[in-house]
Amino acid sequence: MRRLAFRKRLYLTYGLCVLGMTTPAMAKTFIYVSAATDGIINIYSMDESSGQLRAAGTAAPGKSVMPMTASPDRKHLYAVVRSQPYRVVSYGIDADTGALQEQAVAALPDSMPYVSVEKQGRLLFFSSYGGNKIATLPVGPDGLVKDGVRQMIPTGQNAHSIVSDRSGRYVFATNLGSDVVLQFVLNEQTGMLEPNTPPAIATSPGQGPRHIAVSPDNGSVYVLTELSGEILHFSLNAATGTLKAVDKAAILPADSGLERGVAPPPPPPFNAPAATSPAPAAAPPRIWAADLAITPDGRFLYASERTTSTLALFRIIPETGSLERFGSISTEKQPRGIRVDPKGRFLVVSGEKSDMISVYPINSSDGKLGPAQRYPVGQGANWVEILDLP
Repeated sequence: MRRLAFRKRLYLTYGLCVLGMTTPAMAKTFIYVSAATDGIINIYSMDESSGQLRAAGTAAPGKSVMPMTASPDRKHLYAVVRSQPYRVVSYGIDADTGALQEQAVAALPDSMPYVSVEKQGRLLFFSSYGGNKIATLPVGPDGLVKDGVRQMIPTGQNAHSIVSDRSGRYVFATNLGSDVVLQFVLNEQTGMLEPNTPPAIATSPGQGPRHIAVSPDNGSVYVLTELSGEILHFSLNAATGTLKAVDKAAILPADSGLERGVAPPPPPPFNAPAATSPAPAAAPPRIWAADLAITPDGRFLYASERTTSTLALFRIIPETGSLERFGSISTEKQPRGIRVDPKGRFLVVSGEKSDMISVYPINSSDGKLGPAQRYPVGQGANWVEILDLP
């Protein structure tokens, strides 16, 4: 009952905030989409009423620019380049135009497919899929990342994402190949990640935990599994920062015709003889889930699946945090990144095999998505960030 009351207050507060932001003084909304093949970040301004986009320029951090995150004060955008030399670029954001100005570059120890920011903006968290590690880099008082790694932690196979809870005290990281979610405590005095007790929670073999989303009330954590196409629902103990498995929901219908995905095998020892084997048979179509996003009011969740190029739509049950799937829609080819805007009005989707992005209006009463507006984007579009700038 206490959790239900909290969620009702959250919905009411969210609704009042949206109503209160319809004055001429409302913030400007900008969308940033990294296009890995072209090595650019496309910038768009968004009309907050219609969702229409207007091209507002580009930035060019380099080939294989992929994950991005913004500072809590929305003055800086951090973009990760996954081609050599591996690096993170700090951009200053022009609050009037949304334009990006490169201000610093820092080296990364590996190719990093995921980045997020510590809640007070003092650290960036990174995961390395191929390097089986997570890392942190310090953010200076000026909002720039100039120094090298502060902390690097070896993990199991295929570290894929790393995020903190809403309090900022606890941090979670997925290992796709080892089927675990790691649990950390962020030491406030040292700024170092320390293993929680227990240090990890296992998923079922072969699920492949990939991306993480934390509910707005901080009561639930949702983990999208890349290989089994499920969303695992965990309850979050606010006192200990530990997860407890509650239930799960499939993002695809039972008759999708896709087989479970397969994690890459661990690399052989450096001195192992080369293996010889017959040419593999044609692979069957397999599940290949990508990303998930929650509306700011905590009522709806969306997930992308790349093989079918679809979005799954879920309601979040207020009393329990459990998910109820209510349909799916076709979207951009091989959808990699999805984001809901800060006011919860629109969902933006990028497709790695599409030269367009889609903007869907969200029905605030039932979570359904309206017809998409589509706009040109760079090749290899994958990561989406949406910012309201004062």
